[in-house]
Amino acid sequence: MSWHPQYRSSKFRHVYGKAASKDKCYDCVPITHSVHDNHFCAVNPHFVAVVIECGGGGAFLVIPIHQTGKLDPHYPRICGHKGSVLDIKWNPFNDFVIASCSEDATVKIWDIPKHLLTKNITIPRKELLGHARRVGLIEWHPTANNILFSSGHDYKIMIWNLDTVETVLSKPVKILDAHKDVILSMSFNTDGSLLATACRDRKIRLIDPRAGTVLQESSYKAHKVSKVLFLGNMSKLLSTGTSRWNNRQIALWDQNNLSVPLLEEDLDGSSGLLFPFYDSDTRMLYVVGKGDGNIRYYEISPEKPYLNYLMEYRSHLPQKGIGMMPKRGLEVSSCEIFRFYKLIPTKSLIEPISMIVPRRSESYQEDIYPLTTGGQPAMTAREWLNGVNKGPLLVSLRPGSGPVNSLQCLEPEPPLTDLTQYQDRDERKTREDKQKKIKITGSIKQLGVEGSLLKKEEMCLSNGFDILECPPPKTENELLQMFYRQQEEIRRLRELVNQRDVRIKQLELELRNLYMYTGH
Repeated sequence: MSWHPQYRSSKFRHVYGKAASKDKCYDCVPITHSVHDNHFCAVNPHFVAVVIECGGGGAFLVIPIHQTGKLDPHYPRICGHKGSVLDIKWNPFNDFVIASCSEDATVKIWDIPKHLLTKNITIPRKELLGHARRVGLIEWHPTANNILFSSGHDYKIMIWNLDTVETVLSKPVKILDAHKDVILSMSFNTDGSLLATACRDRKIRLIDPRAGTVLQESSYKAHKVSKVLFLGNMSKLLSTGTSRWNNRQIALWDQNNLSVPLLEEDLDGSSGLLFPFYDSDTRMLYVVGKGDGNIRYYEISPEKPYLNYLMEYRSHLPQKGIGMMPKRGLEVSSCEIFRFYKLIPTKSLIEPISMIVPRRSESYQEDIYPLTTGGQPAMTAREWLNGVNKGPLLVSLRPGSGPVNSLQCLEPEPPLTDLTQYQDRDERKTREDKQKKIKITGSIKQLGVEGSLLKKEEMCLSNGFDILECPPPKTENELLQMFYRQQEEIRRLRELVNQRDVRIKQLELELRNLYMYTGH
C-alpha cells in the first residue's frame, strides 16, 4: 500500500531562522561555565542579561539591547550574591527590575538604572530569605504584579509578595511542599491560576498554587521528564526529557489526564537538555537543544496529529543557554515572529537569531501578529492572593497603535462617552478633509462613500483637481504629471484610511482593557 504524505496549509510553513551579523552580536562576554540546566539569559525590549563566570561569588551582566559589538572587559556587573547565580528573570511588567537566585540560598530583586551603568551594583532592592538550600528556579506570575515564585533544592516552592516596604523578606506568603525531589521546571497557564512542575522523580504535577493542592500527577515511567510547559489555552502540557533508551524525547499531555501522554516523539540520541518555548499567538513550538546548535520548530494543533513539524534551524556553534525576546520587542516590519539570544561560550558571544515569515509586502501583516500580551499587569498581588483570576491585558503590535509602556501605572481608561466623542471627532475631521479635496460648484446629492455620484455638470474628481480647472492632458509630459499627482493623492488617502484603522484598533483595545480592569 503506497504512502501519501499529508499536505497541510499553514502560513508558518516556510518560517526560517536568520542569525544576526557579527556587528549586531554581543562579543567578548564571559559566559558562565555552570553545568546547571537553565537558560542563563533573560531579555526584554531594553536589556540583555546574562550570567557570567567570575570568582568570589556570582554575578551577571545587564547590557543595553542596542549596545552590540565588543564588550568592555571592565563593564559594570550586578554582583551581590555570595554563590554562583543559577537563574535570572526580568519582571514582565517593569523592564528595569530583574530577579536572580543563587547557590547562596537567596533570591534578590535588583533595580536597573535607565542610564548606562557606571559602577558595579552590589545592594539589591529586596532580598528574599526562606530556602534552606540553593535556589535553582524563579518565575514571575504572568498576570499579577509583584508575585514571584522560587524553587530550591530543599524541594519547596515559595510564593513571595513583593508589594511590601521591607527590604528583607524571610516569610513567604505560601509554601508548596508537594515534591519529594528537586524541581526541574515550573510553568504557568495563561491566567496564572495553575502551576505545572517537572520533578527529578519523573513526575509532572499540576498544582493550584494558592490552595497548595496537587490536582493532577503523572505516573508514566517511560518518559523521564526534565522540562514542562503549558500550551496557552489549549488545555495541554508539553514536556521534554528522555525515553527508556535515553533518546531525547518530547511528549504532549492532556492537563486533565496525566496518566498517559497523548503523543511521544523521539528526536535524536544526543545527551543535551531540550528547552521548549511556546508562542501562543502563532501556536508554534520551538525546541532548543543544549550543547548543539539546532532549533526545531513545530506547529501545534488542538486535534490529531497535534504536532506538525515545520523546519529546523542548524548551526555548527553549540549553545550553552538561550534567551527569548518578548513579542512587544520584535521587528514587525521584517515579519519577525520570534527572536532567540544564543549563548556561545566557545566564542564568548551572544548571537541573536530571528525567526522570520517570508513575505514580499513591507506593510504590517495582521494575520501573523494577533493581539498579544502587553506590559501592564491585569491585577495587583493582593487581588491574586484573594482568589481573583484575570487573563493578560492584550495589545496590538501594529506600529503607531500606542504600545503599552511597561513602566506606566495602570491609568483609568476614558469613559464610553469620551470614546464616542473621539470617534465623532475623527469622522468629522475625515469628512472635512474630503470636502477640501472635492471642489463642488453645486449641491451634493449624497455624502459618505468616496466617489459617490454627483450631477454631471458639477462633478469633480476626487484625485485633487477639477475637470473645469484642469483640462485633459494634451502632451505626454502633462499626462505623466497628472499620473504622478493621482499616485500621490492615492497614497495620501491610503495613509488616511490606515490612520483611521489604527484609531479604531486603539478604541477597541481601550474598551477591552477597561472591561478586563474593572472585572465586568
